[in-house]
Amino acid sequence: MRSGESLYNFIAIEGNIGAGKTTLAAKLSDDFNSRLILEQFAENPFLPKFYAEPDKYAFALELSFLAERYQQLKGELSRQDIFKPCIVSDYFFLKSLIFAKANLSEDEHELYSKLFHIINDSLPKPDLFVYLYHDISRLQENIKKRGRNYEQNISDDYLIKIQTAYFDFIKQLGDLRIIIVDVNNIDFANDEEHYRQLIKIINQPHSQGITRLKV
Repeated sequence: MRSGESLYNFIAIEGNIGAGKTTLAAKLSDDFNSRLILEQFAENPFLPKFYAEPDKYAFALELSFLAERYQQLKGELSRQDIFKPCIVSDYFFLKSLIFAKANLSEDEHELYSKLFHIINDSLPKPDLFVYLYHDISRLQENIKKRGRNYEQNISDDYLIKIQTAYFDFIKQLGDLRIIIVDVNNIDFANDEEHYRQLIKIINQPHSQGITRLKV
């Protein structure tokens, strides 16, 4: 059963690896009768190679993700659909810079950042940026449950590094509506009541800046 229309035209869902971004984006899209943009990470041939040999494949991985994300978002966000004016995405283009900072050497990151900023300004920013916060132990549980072979050896240290990188960048985004939602104590994927609590938080007026909430 749909909850109705969204207050926002473009919602981007973000979070660490295993946070439930795709699950939530799909559920919101159904409720709001919106267009859904899902990151095509499973098709990236460098991803399994990166987890096996990160130093060797990090730059190729990040460049390929940058190109794929830009091409997808540029196409989808420029297309008009009068029947589905709202868009929900399970990623924000900014994540390209976040993961690059965590994975690349200083020289590689400097070059990557130049490329990122050249193309980033041509993409619309989301009206609402939702960050799903989980403790590292909860993220590891989710990663184990979904069973992707190449993710099973992701370390706590790597997840902490990604989480820290997200928070560092979020602090710099004062020109966006951002909500950081602590979802450690709910199961929005399987519990309808929990999901309804979360959707109520998301689909309400939010002022510009960072708002921290707990479900």
